[in-house]
Amino acid sequence: MFSVHTFLDAFVPLAWAARYTLLVSGLGIALGLVIGVAVCAMRLSGSSLARRAAAVWVSFLRGVPLLVQLLLMFYLLPVVGVDVPPLVAAVVTVGICASAYISEIWRGAIGAMPPGQAEAAQAIGMAPRTIWTRIILPQAVAMSLPALVNELILLVKASSLVSVVGILELTRASQAQAATTFRPLEVYLAAACLYLAINLCLAALGRWLEYRAAI
Repeated sequence: MFSVHTFLDAFVPLAWAARYTLLVSGLGIALGLVIGVAVCAMRLSGSSLARRAAAVWVSFLRGVPLLVQLLLMFYLLPVVGVDVPPLVAAVVTVGICASAYISEIWRGAIGAMPPGQAEAAQAIGMAPRTIWTRIILPQAVAMSLPALVNELILLVKASSLVSVVGILELTRASQAQAATTFRPLEVYLAAACLYLAINLCLAALGRWLEYRAAI
């Protein structure tokens, strides 16, 4: 029989563990944005070598599951002499993986922009850097907001995979709680409610950002 008491009691320890879910997802998307800009620039570069290198980067990261990437990063770093905590390895892996998708999101947004705006800016003598920072990038960011928020939501759900490297985030905490209470249904339902609450908040934030960008 379903235990409401166990269901409600599970929220406190799971909510405490959810901070690692938010930490890994937030830092991962931030790192992914930074790397994604560089990869996008390489994809749009005039250098064929840069374009090919970026294409290989994107193809590899989109073709290999995040779980495998996490395990590779976790076991590779000690081999090359880099000793970092599991949390750092998880954030770096999530950020690198996200960069492949974010770079494609921005490449699509930039490609969808009318070329006449950049051409007009060139005609009046604007520097290429100014064209990018004042005309192209602001519009590309606004156009890509829905896809970027969707990627962040996907990262929150995918962050459950970092439990395999020993991080006590929401999914791992729910597993431990279920093993302790012998009430997996109630505990996993509480975890599902927390994931839903987080992602609904992110979706609302995305709608607000879209509204602000449209003003």
